[in-house]
Amino acid sequence: MSDIAITGVTVFKVRLPVVSERRQGSGITKDAVTNIFVKLDTDAGIAGWGEAATSATFPGGTEAHMAALHIYFRPLVMGADPFRIEAIMEQAERAVVHAAEAKAGLEMALFDIVGKALGTPVCNLLGGAYRDEIPLSFSIANPDLGADVEMAKRLYDDGLRIFKVKTGAAGHTEDLRRLETLRAELAPDVDLRVDYNQALDVFDAIPKLRDVEAFRPTFIEQPVNIDRLDAMAEITRALDTPIMADESAFSPADALAIARQRAADIISIKVMKGGMLNVRRISAVAQAAGIPCYGGDMAESGLGHLAGTHVIAATPNISLGCEFYQATYYLKEDILAQPFPVSGGKVQVPTTPGLGIEVDEDKLAKYTVERLD
Repeated sequence: MSDIAITGVTVFKVRLPVVSERRQGSGITKDAVTNIFVKLDTDAGIAGWGEAATSATFPGGTEAHMAALHIYFRPLVMGADPFRIEAIMEQAERAVVHAAEAKAGLEMALFDIVGKALGTPVCNLLGGAYRDEIPLSFSIANPDLGADVEMAKRLYDDGLRIFKVKTGAAGHTEDLRRLETLRAELAPDVDLRVDYNQALDVFDAIPKLRDVEAFRPTFIEQPVNIDRLDAMAEITRALDTPIMADESAFSPADALAIARQRAADIISIKVMKGGMLNVRRISAVAQAAGIPCYGGDMAESGLGHLAGTHVIAATPNISLGCEFYQATYYLKEDILAQPFPVSGGKVQVPTTPGLGIEVDEDKLAKYTVERLD
């Protein structure tokens, strides 16, 4: 127990402009992403910040997560000791079904408070840094492929070597054309990965994916629907390329089902799948089954990226890099007071207390479209 108590909860709905349209199997992002931010104030003068990056297709909309934080989680945390993270999150789990992103935002803010109170980075609260930097992946998703090729070349010059191609939205022929162009235009040492976001039909997925294998992807992510672990297992057995589960892996129980059926070779973890502690549990199940993990994202700002960075830093099995590129390369403006730490194509793990970088409240106010106190 500590002598700190939470005294205030503020929830912000924030619309962050982006530099280009994105097209993927689960939908299209046009000119902005809308995320939820939560600020927890304490009687010690320490504030903790969290983010819920939301999507109506994965798995719920902005309004539901805002309501979870403002209506249901507020009574749980007012007057509570922020050091009792497990207890608070267990109460949140009982108070609201699903709402993984809202729970992630709440937990993030609690960890931020505790790290600041103890003067240590969040990764130290999770066992300490196993790695100090994380290879960064950028997602190729602009319908204007030429623009994304030029972007990828610029990022290659910045040190990035990992590029993930969003497929499944424009048809198989177009997917193959894009992959062929990227292999021809980008340097030979580029690590190319493919993500379908559930877009393929089960009945002809394997022939299409065998075509994709010709372009030597490092992995193919979530080719079919979230519920079709049987098909995922068949695809995993049929292909030489590793298959990664994303939308099919939201919980430790999901990871266990994947391991039992050998439905994937890799699992994508995301802080938005319920928070850092849940990510650690998913990774532990995967590690026990010999399945490595990758650091995915949900179009977070730099704040959410910081939480993902700390959990990957402290978790050896999350070993295949991360895609925390939005704050640096996709948002027109981030909400952090200092830039999200990327250097030489890798995310640098912060060593300052809490999540490591403060929110710029003036920038937050600039993009806030609704606020609940």
